[in-house]
Amino acid sequence: MRIRGGRLPVGRNAADASGRGAPGHSTPGQGPSEDSTTGDSTTGDSLTGDSASGDGPAAGGRGSAGGRGPAGPGPLASPWARAAVALLAGALPALAFPAPGLWWFAYGALVPWMLLIRTARSPRRAALDGWIGGIGFVIAVHHWLMPSLHVFIVLLAALLGLLWAPWGLLVSRLLGGSPSAPRAVAAVVVVPSGWLMIELVRSWEGLGGPWGLLGASQWEVAPALRVASVGGVWLVSLLVLAVNTGVALLITAPAARTTAGVLLVVCALSVTAMWAWAPRPTGDGTVRIAVVQPGVVEGPGSVARRLDRGEELTRSLEGRGVDLVVWGESSIGAGAWQSPETARRLAELSRRVGADLLVNVDARQTDGSGRSGIFKSAVLVGPDGPTGDRYDKMRLVPFGEYVPARSLLGWATSVGKAAGEDRLRGDRQVVMTLPDGDRGLRVGPLVCFESAFPDMSRRLVRDGAQVLVAQSATSTFQDSWAPAQHASLGALRAAESGRPMVHATLTGISAAYGPRGERVGRPLGTDASAAEVFDLPLARGETLYGRLGDWPVYGALAALAALCAVEGLRALRRPAPGPPGPPARTAHGSPGRPGH
Repeated sequence: MRIRGGRLPVGRNAADASGRGAPGHSTPGQGPSEDSTTGDSTTGDSLTGDSASGDGPAAGGRGSAGGRGPAGPGPLASPWARAAVALLAGALPALAFPAPGLWWFAYGALVPWMLLIRTARSPRRAALDGWIGGIGFVIAVHHWLMPSLHVFIVLLAALLGLLWAPWGLLVSRLLGGSPSAPRAVAAVVVVPSGWLMIELVRSWEGLGGPWGLLGASQWEVAPALRVASVGGVWLVSLLVLAVNTGVALLITAPAARTTAGVLLVVCALSVTAMWAWAPRPTGDGTVRIAVVQPGVVEGPGSVARRLDRGEELTRSLEGRGVDLVVWGESSIGAGAWQSPETARRLAELSRRVGADLLVNVDARQTDGSGRSGIFKSAVLVGPDGPTGDRYDKMRLVPFGEYVPARSLLGWATSVGKAAGEDRLRGDRQVVMTLPDGDRGLRVGPLVCFESAFPDMSRRLVRDGAQVLVAQSATSTFQDSWAPAQHASLGALRAAESGRPMVHATLTGISAAYGPRGERVGRPLGTDASAAEVFDLPLARGETLYGRLGDWPVYGALAALAALCAVEGLRALRRPAPGPPGPPARTAHGSPGRPGH
């Protein structure tokens, strides 16, 4: 075929002339039309000003939407097969969390998901891959909620999964095709920043709180804990995502492999620098804190029998020189708390052991402002009874302790174990001071999943807390990953704040951590009914995270704002498309050569 002047038209004639489908038209085995490449293939790298030649057909057929895989049949041609792969890829990072605890897997767990998204043949497909992968992530990390939420967890995952749709667009935009060195640098900064925004939005308690933050999977890795002391769990998440992005570039971007390798080295050097130069908490003596874990107590009268077991275990601490005894969440039920006999028994225990008791009450009470209702409260009890120090839980578990928009979602109580009556929230955090005989130790209490919120422990330390104490009850999820995931959060909070932390539960896992996030003593597993004493090193000084707060979040916001600004400027500077040229004239259609 010979072409005379003009341009080859994009359409049916072009397809006929070249022997293959034109852009914008599906080819056999290619999948639905939403995956077809559209738009100008020269705009794919407007972020960094790469030339179009790097993203042409030789580079895998990348178009304006971002990543494009080669056209043609393949195992992912079916939208259902692709959706299944996205769901599985999104679920993979859950293996890095306890109980599997494959912490090292976190540094490559997102690569399959990224590789899938970069082959999306349209922005819509990239967003869909992000959404479906987000559903897989939410269900995998929170699968232990199924007995309580039943089918509602699928709806919850579908709603939360939408947060990953924009992230899918980012991955497709920055990793698709053949990224150049400048685009690789942008990807290692912007892709993790986009993920961090997802974690930030999920951290709102109304959406379930900051459970399953990717950085939390590194709770037992000493260098990662040092990173947490600098920028909190947020900085650890950024580091993990940066490594995943770098690995994905090494696999898929030959033109940027050197750059990707350099960026991975920069990540390693950054961790080394933080390990060497980040401020370390300095020792300030020790404190002896005991945890009382009654274990699983079921059947009729379980609340009273649990109280009896807690009392028995506390008596065993007599003569061991403890400074504080901590019971788990809801260790005293409503009926027992309303009985004067309970206060007498607890005061006698305090006198016998020679230490105050920090118990937890789930009962109808009246707070300092006169509100009456059911509060979850940490209450300090001394030799003369309750001391008056009380902290009412501020951040409640959605559906577990209250039903959001109960008038609309109250039906959840009929299909799961949602709260029949909403608990009331406390209005302030409290630092409790033990008597002078115990050296005036200042304790910052948290209740249940409040230990997942970095800002709460940071606030307690800034208010003078020397020890953080979390009271929890995960007995509903006893044989799942939940107890191990919950207990691990204490290591992050200790490292972030530079203060020791005790995690006390009714049925395990109870554990203690030093001011650098290191494990102290022997944890009590979910099969234990015992009292354990922990000698915790106290510390003074301030971590960088304690001083600067959530600066990585602001940095991620700035990176995304810079991306939007650059793309906006390039869009404004891009010349308007000119008028279309004359149609191509082929030998077959030439008026001068009829019949040819």
